[in-house]
Amino acid sequence: MPNPPESYEVRPMTRKELNTAARWAKQEGWNPGVHDAECFFKTDPAGYFAGFVDGEMVASISAVSYGEDFGFIGFYIVKPEYRGQGCGIRVWNAAMEHLGGRNIGLDGVLAEEKTYEKSGFKTAYHNIRFEGVGGGFRPGSVEPLGAFSLDEILEYDSRFFPVRREGFLKAWLAMPNIFAYGLRSNNALAGYGVVRSCSSGYKIGPLFADDANTAEEIFRALVAHTPNGPFFLDVPDVNQEAMNLAKRRRMAPSFETVRMYTQNAPDIKLSGVFGVTSFELG
Repeated sequence: MPNPPESYEVRPMTRKELNTAARWAKQEGWNPGVHDAECFFKTDPAGYFAGFVDGEMVASISAVSYGEDFGFIGFYIVKPEYRGQGCGIRVWNAAMEHLGGRNIGLDGVLAEEKTYEKSGFKTAYHNIRFEGVGGGFRPGSVEPLGAFSLDEILEYDSRFFPVRREGFLKAWLAMPNIFAYGLRSNNALAGYGVVRSCSSGYKIGPLFADDANTAEEIFRALVAHTPNGPFFLDVPDVNQEAMNLAKRRRMAPSFETVRMYTQNAPDIKLSGVFGVTSFELG
């Protein structure tokens, strides 16, 4: 295995350095949200690592812990001129050590699937990024998400995510320039979604719903806020109703990842995941 330069060192990333990782993600074409970094860092400030050569940041990774049982890897990037020198594996090892024995998830690029398998990850399914053109009107059936209590949102969200993620959702729903809607059925939350501005256009995530009709109503409300640019929706390919929604809206596939876990795939309601929250944090 190649050795990195002698001065190479790995240490926890600062909040400011996470901006550098987000900029690299933009350059890689991953299109992060404009305000994602602030929310991500609040979720687990100790879960970010960077590699440095003579003080220059050359590698990054996130290893966000959601409590004692689950974690997620993201932002795994090495500057092009330092690739193939062993810089990446050093930050990778720091991230895996930080997450310990938790079940760890990631969304990897397809070309690296076999590499992740060698580290103990197993493929669960693929996520497809679809791109569409915004516009339209908000249906009267949906309500601003602020009409629902945080406890109700957290309880609903936990059906579609491996663990209850209170810290993350508090920060996510407080981001500037987002729009979030829910739909009520039988006096209970039956679905919710969020749209945020990104490096290019807008991104929907999450979009969780009891059924396809509920998802489409919330989807229409979110898309109504994206009239001046493209919008993106990341769909698990195992949810055929979600795939059908993207096709009905004439959205075009533009990117694909492989969702992998170190242990068994979590027991979540994938049939209700119409839009993944984030490729970086799950």
